[in-house]
Amino acid sequence: MTAARVRAPRRGTARRRDDILREVLAGNGDITELAARFGISVSTVRRDLQQLAGDGHIHRTYGGAVAGGHAAERTLDEKESGNSAQKEAIARAAAERVRDGDVILIDAGTTTGRLARALNARTGLTVITNSTIALRHLAEAQGVELVVLGGRVRRPNGAILGPEGEETLRRLTPDLVFLGADGVHARDGLSCPSLEQAHSKELMAARGREVFVLADSSKLGSSPFPYHARHGGAWTLVTDARAVPEQLSLIAADVKCEVVTA
Repeated sequence: MTAARVRAPRRGTARRRDDILREVLAGNGDITELAARFGISVSTVRRDLQQLAGDGHIHRTYGGAVAGGHAAERTLDEKESGNSAQKEAIARAAAERVRDGDVILIDAGTTTGRLARALNARTGLTVITNSTIALRHLAEAQGVELVVLGGRVRRPNGAILGPEGEETLRRLTPDLVFLGADGVHARDGLSCPSLEQAHSKELMAARGREVFVLADSSKLGSSPFPYHARHGGAWTLVTDARAVPEQLSLIAADVKCEVVTA
């Protein structure tokens, strides 16, 4: 019979985080198990993991964390299955910002894809996109003028990238730009799986009158990839109610960033 693990006593924050880091590096990164192991709340574990991720020691995942090093890029199906309710809430909140007659730009991503689906019954919209998911949801939408940015389809995330699309972007000024992200870090910006995609996001943001980043709470404080996009102007983060207040405060410390929780 396997002996039960003894629950560790409560510790000072710094020492506790060191112990949690050792557990994650050993492959024991589940939030619920860490809470039981150290006799602390799940919300405390979540804050500790966010801080460790922000310091670059680990990567946050759905339900926990894994050791540092660049993460493997997940497929669209894998991304779609995580945080589904939170993504739906974020998409609805973003859709409320869209008015009939707007010209909007929708970036690639699963949360931005849900926004596209939420808009497919609207009328009088012009939607510019580099997302194969958005294209699938809006191709038959009778009230939507659809502009698809040119280029090659990048797998596995379904982003259409290339100089053709960038040249088109430079001739457009969308009213609203909705960006996706694999991670949102207070210092580094939006984590992207490739340099090309980071450049594309920055150009999208530069062309928009208003910029929104749609990211569920599991992505906050995370930088799973070595490439990042930053926007020098004002922008709004739309996230979900599970977001850790301390993490939101770090991001909102950028005086040009507004935070909206759905």
